[in-house]
Amino acid sequence: MDLQLTGKKALVTGGTRGIGRGIVLALARAGLEVFTCYSQEGEAVDSLQRELKEIGGEHRVLRADLAQPTQITSLLDEVKTCTDHLDVVVNNAGTISHVPYAKLSVEEWNRIVAVNLTAAHLVIQHSLPLLRAGSSVINIGSKSSEVGIPLRSHYTATKAALRGLTRSLAKELGDQGIRVNVLALGVIETEALRALPPDQQKLMIERYSSKTALGRLGTPDEVAGAVLWLASDLSRYVTGAVVPVDGGIS
Repeated sequence: MDLQLTGKKALVTGGTRGIGRGIVLALARAGLEVFTCYSQEGEAVDSLQRELKEIGGEHRVLRADLAQPTQITSLLDEVKTCTDHLDVVVNNAGTISHVPYAKLSVEEWNRIVAVNLTAAHLVIQHSLPLLRAGSSVINIGSKSSEVGIPLRSHYTATKAALRGLTRSLAKELGDQGIRVNVLALGVIETEALRALPPDQQKLMIERYSSKTALGRLGTPDEVAGAVLWLASDLSRYVTGAVVPVDGGIS
């Protein structure tokens, strides 16, 4: 199916690894011009640039540490020098840690909030001059914000807040024709999972697969499919929604 996305322009944060990489490549293959960012140099950056070159089109992989507000400003300033509009903004960048609540320092709390929530807010805010009727903002959330997870109180708090931000912005920006939605992800198999020791990897896959209706983990390509739908006119009457991409996890 032709989603009629060719020639549109997208910004995806945190696009060199895992879910973000899958989204970037899917959008590029669908014909969009993609801007994405990363915080650290490495093979993931180099290999993504090679893959995008093979796909073809005008794409840019830019460096920006989203924990630093000034770098978010610089990122969007650079995007603005290349285009006068964005059709799609995907707030994918995120970080996580596992800390007992009694030992959760304010520094670690602030670090997680800065990347997972404040950065999403600033990316959207700085993108506003580039957004227009028909633009779609997609925030990558988590099923964990519904159920809560031990040792991740700071992480789940940011993902719950992202839902509130999404719903409020959907109402505030709706009369401009700008849609804002959030994807609530289940457990997605990425290179981070595959990097675990084999026994631990096997345990994680079995444990979380058994909790899903489909009996398996998700893939970055499957998350990207939901992003493509929200980026396209097929979802033009969908805004303020929390769309589960979780395999029916419980």
